[in-house]
Amino acid sequence: MKKFLLILVVFALAQDAISQVEDKVRKIQETAKGFVREGDFNNAVLVLNRGLQGDNNNLELLKELAFTFYLKQDYVRALEVAKPFADREDVDVQAYQILAMIYKALEERKDSEKLYKAALKKFPNSGALHNEYGEMLWAKKDFSDAIKVWENGIAVDPNTAGNYYNAAKYYYFSSEKVWGLIYGEIFINIESYSPRTTEIKKLLVDGYKKLFIDADISKNQSNKNEFANAYLDLMKKNAISVSTGITVENLTTLRARFINDWYAKNAARFPFRLFEHQDQLVKLGLFDAYNQWIFADAFKEGSYKSWAVAHDSVNNEFERLRQNRLFKVPASQFYHSEAR
Repeated sequence: MKKFLLILVVFALAQDAISQVEDKVRKIQETAKGFVREGDFNNAVLVLNRGLQGDNNNLELLKELAFTFYLKQDYVRALEVAKPFADREDVDVQAYQILAMIYKALEERKDSEKLYKAALKKFPNSGALHNEYGEMLWAKKDFSDAIKVWENGIAVDPNTAGNYYNAAKYYYFSSEKVWGLIYGEIFINIESYSPRTTEIKKLLVDGYKKLFIDADISKNQSNKNEFANAYLDLMKKNAISVSTGITVENLTTLRARFINDWYAKNAARFPFRLFEHQDQLVKLGLFDAYNQWIFADAFKEGSYKSWAVAHDSVNNEFERLRQNRLFKVPASQFYHSEAR
């Protein structure tokens, strides 16, 4: 019994020592970040270097130091600090991201690509690394590999917004309009307020116009799978809703009819968080507000605010719901057959 108590005491002391070290590191980081926010990079470096004198191998402080040099645009010194990250056993996703940013700034594309491959081998389920690697491939005009990487990012980490953002833009310009619309709408539900959200809302309106420009909306679609075919069949069935043009009101009618048919025919076979969300909003009487939030300003800036003022009770209820309910996609609901 005494031996057991002694083990507990030793363990408690060790945990306390670890906690004290972590608190010290956090305080150093906070001080350095304060200087960075003021644009005083030299003082930030000074504080971090002093902190590293007590523990010159502390990954958190080294990441902060490398990132500070990066912000200071001293990329050579940033690389000196960050390059060893890739060989560390305790390397994390953020360390890889910092090193990749430095390689990008130095235009070291080969090293950057090699790094991303190693990072994804170590962290295969990181959506952030998939997104950044895809962007690097896109920058060097390797478009087909970029979309594969973004699709894989969606498959393994379905709640990282960046992969949806980039995939939606890719499919908007492709013959797979279905995925541009679906990924775009998922994106704005995950990342609700940003310049990128505004961009994708406009893309969604144009995407619907492109989808219905031909009477047979399946005509110019390629690489369809069962999910995409089911989506297109119901959109085609309800195309009369937009026969007088693509407007917020017509899109709301189209999408309400679509979701009703989807739940009658396909929901059991293809459970899908986006459509569950739409169905819940229909049942709560908030689907009009949701569609206004998505589409109104894409037609005319300021339209959503005007609608919200005129329908303040419904819109306030929609806003409360949106702010209090986390939109999260289950990992099991990936239906794009082209993912590798």
